[in-house]
Amino acid sequence: MSRTNFQELLDAGVHFGHLARKWNPKMAPYIFDQKNGIHIIDLHKTVVKIDEAAEVMKEFARQGRKILFVATKKQAKDIVSEKALSVNMPSVTERWPGGMLTNFPTIRKAVKKMNTIDKMKEDGTFEKLAKRERLQIDRQRAKLEKNLGSIKDMSRLPSALFVVDVQKEANAVKEAARLNIPVIAMVDTCCDPTPIDYVIPANDDATRSIEVILNALCAAIQEGLEERKLVKEKEDAEAPAEAAPAVPQKKLRARRAKTEESAPAAEPVAEAAPAAEPVAAAEPVAEAAHAAEAAPAAEPEA
Repeated sequence: MSRTNFQELLDAGVHFGHLARKWNPKMAPYIFDQKNGIHIIDLHKTVVKIDEAAEVMKEFARQGRKILFVATKKQAKDIVSEKALSVNMPSVTERWPGGMLTNFPTIRKAVKKMNTIDKMKEDGTFEKLAKRERLQIDRQRAKLEKNLGSIKDMSRLPSALFVVDVQKEANAVKEAARLNIPVIAMVDTCCDPTPIDYVIPANDDATRSIEVILNALCAAIQEGLEERKLVKEKEDAEAPAEAAPAVPQKKLRARRAKTEESAPAAEPVAEAAPAAEPVAAAEPVAEAAHAAEAAPAAEPEA
């Protein structure tokens, strides 16, 4: 069953493209017609592409991977931030930091700096600083929160990118291509779909158009997260049953250990045997005593 339908996309204005004189010829397969100098997107193909992208994002979510949502244009940033937060995915909605993917360790250092400031406020170190230093740190913290606050929980590179407006987020697309990270994007008629792995031909300027597509994609992500949760619960339920046979083995090992510990106690009995040697040594002493007694008895005969 399709996650969206033709009428829903039509009502949201997903079919409106850019001016015909600004079009990109590589988008020709997704264009239905031209009206009043504006290209009309073929929504039948859009429905198919949305389903394809939704299945990919669902699989990523089921495997526990992260999908980074990127949308810095005014009409998209709020809705993208809200939808990404609802499925616990990172997002960039203010400004794309240069080298965010290709120089990810440096970005992580900035995030750690933000966490350090938070710890200073918790343990009371922040209050011991001078007023001027506190103001400077607060401004720095606010700037970091604005640019990197939504990715502070992203400890590794994302498995995929979802981009709104490929032209505006060209740097993000280039960095993802360099690192072989798949890109899922809403592509308008004025954009080049070549570097995009999963193209969704749609109007990327209208808030309603973006919202409709995000609803379908986030629903797929939520399904993937729920399936992952069910699999984990099933594994946890089966784990105690598999671990039960290990109890007798532990007891057997304990018994063997006790046996090995008690075995050396019999060795002193074997060592006590040499105590019989003095008996053998006493025999020469007795013979010498008899010889001494016999010697005086022989003198009178001489």
